[in-house]
Amino acid sequence: MKKEPFFTHHLLQWFKKNQRPLPWKGEKNPYFIWLSEIILQQTRVEQGLPYYLKFKKAYPTVHDLANAPEDSVMKNWQGLGYYSRARNLHAAAKYISTELKGKFPDTYEDILQLKGVGPYTAAAIASFGYDLPHAVVDGNVYRVLARYFGIDTPIDSTKGKKMFFTLADQLLEAKQAADYNQAIMDFGATFCTPKSPSCPTCPMKKHCTAFTQKSVNLYPVKSKKIQKRHRFFNYLIINDENCIFVKKRIEKDIWQNLYDFPLIETEQMLEGRDILKEKFLKKLSGGEKVEIISKSAPFRQILTHQKIVATFWEVKFFCGICAENASYIRTARKNISQFAFPKIVNQYNEAFQNNSLILETF
Repeated sequence: MKKEPFFTHHLLQWFKKNQRPLPWKGEKNPYFIWLSEIILQQTRVEQGLPYYLKFKKAYPTVHDLANAPEDSVMKNWQGLGYYSRARNLHAAAKYISTELKGKFPDTYEDILQLKGVGPYTAAAIASFGYDLPHAVVDGNVYRVLARYFGIDTPIDSTKGKKMFFTLADQLLEAKQAADYNQAIMDFGATFCTPKSPSCPTCPMKKHCTAFTQKSVNLYPVKSKKIQKRHRFFNYLIINDENCIFVKKRIEKDIWQNLYDFPLIETEQMLEGRDILKEKFLKKLSGGEKVEIISKSAPFRQILTHQKIVATFWEVKFFCGICAENASYIRTARKNISQFAFPKIVNQYNEAFQNNSLILETF
């Protein structure tokens, strides 16, 4: 597909008058650009902005981030989701700080080697930080290009990804790489939006295939439908002299390196307490006396590939937790805000603090 000067020219003209005033616009420090790009992966600007400002203040240099305790980094990331980004960010900061002596990589190829950095993020950092001619391709870019050129090749196919990356490079204005990349992302985020795009006032509508064919809502095309896995979590709020127990999630699963409560996962939601008590709590208590006080109404959280339904059971152990479960951390309930929890656990904690829990008591 050959270069389309009309598209590039009018996109840059639109950008001059309509660019979003964001704190990382015009930023040339590659460390801050990297921070913003990692935070904005799979995250809306409105949600990511306060986290960017928080991280910039907490870790003003890559050395500060590298030397920070992991729990501190995870706590600051709490609520943003996709927590592997935070773990990768921390790991990459350590690599830059120690192996590269604090010097941020300055070529696309070297930036791409950083943990958690893919082609899109590497292109963004290279163009915004170093004015290098590398085109970005994110969800906004896929949508804009698919509509304008009428491309019905699925964006989640190997053929489609190659096609869009090639087209994006052809359209890039090499001498204005940063402006062009920011322009097409802003255009997709604020103008050529997924729903209700501003087609009537679009400066490129007369050449837009989707607009002229009245098929805007058909683009971009995806071939794969995500199948969500349903999981049922039973969290145990084990009362022990005004203390409860938490545990760090170290397994390779969702929310790795965050904290939650002792967890029993079941194939379906447990309706009664008897199965929980007989099948699970006996082992946890070493066969000693256990009393189930109450259970919460279910809390729900939808992830990209999973739907989580969590019930929180208030439990009293008369002889403490069995010694084989020594990995649990005993902490005063008033201190749980010090731990980084998944969103669904925070929802429970907030409801508890606000006395708004819906409980079934026994």
